Amino acid sequence: MTQEKVKVLILGSGPAGYTAAIYASRAGLKPVLYQGGQPGGQLTITNDVENFPGYPEGINGPQMMMDLQKQAERFDADIRIGLATSVDFSGYPHKVVIDEKHEILADSVIISTGASAKWLGLPSEDEYNGRGVSACAVCDGFFYRGQDVVVVGAGDTACEEASYLSNICNKVYMLVRRDEMRASTIMQKRVENTANIEVLWNTETDEVLGDENGVTGVRVKNKVTGELKEIEATGFFVAIGHKPNTDIFADYINLDDAGYILTTPGTAKTNVEGVFASGDAQDKHYRQAVTAAGTGCMAALDAERFLAEKELS
Repeated sequence: MTQEKVKVLILGSGPAGYTAAIYASRAGLKPVLYQGGQPGGQLTITNDVENFPGYPEGINGPQMMMDLQKQAERFDADIRIGLATSVDFSGYPHKVVIDEKHEILADSVIISTGASAKWLGLPSEDEYNGRGVSACAVCDGFFYRGQDVVVVGAGDTACEEASYLSNICNKVYMLVRRDEMRASTIMQKRVENTANIEVLWNTETDEVLGDENGVTGVRVKNKVTGELKEIEATGFFVAIGHKPNTDIFADYINLDDAGYILTTPGTAKTNVEGVFASGDAQDKHYRQAVTAAGTGCMAALDAERFLAEKELS
């Protein structure tokens, strides 16, 4: 196995990872960034981004990630293809193995591995992803103003998504697989008291329907009666949760019950000295590109201070 020593190792390449690389490289820390299993992160499956500052006309998600990568490379960040497959944070420097064949000895590590949306697993869901199928109402809801949409889920996230969409869409259908929700009482009441949200109980998605232009409707199945029916809709929002990409850190980094990395409030610091976390790997509340970029900045600044203190001690 080959081995290499670096000052700052960044794992992940969404807005958090690339922002961390920009700040770390401008500070002269010569960061090495590995792009991970999904180079560019979740925005690479988002066609239009209209809520990131600095793009008055909006921007294509993959293009935005390419722009961030080029900006980091402009300051000599070393951007590489590769996936962290194991870590050892028991000693110092920290050890990270890439693709099971290359070991990095890092003075500091910034984790920006993100989180992956949970999907239903339907082929049609994948076919229309980015063309009517979404896992983020706040990100994509604007494109469905005045239209009918469907939200799948029964937890607080689904209720929040449905409530948000109800303010901009004509009608919101909420598909709940059982005869009750698992959302908090206050969120359920918010849904119940919203006139243009219709909850379909004991209902699951049979198929997402569409054409060359995108989603046109959803075929649903009543689990009690077996009845199939079609709902006309142009948007299909899956709100059944996200899974943070943090499994390989579990033996060393403190995680919450859902697997999100716990950081010291107001910082990007983890429980391991010299290891920092940013983006959706540690943020289960906002999950926006702009907040991810902000925490990437925090992580790079925290890493810079940590390294400076190490050299002075």
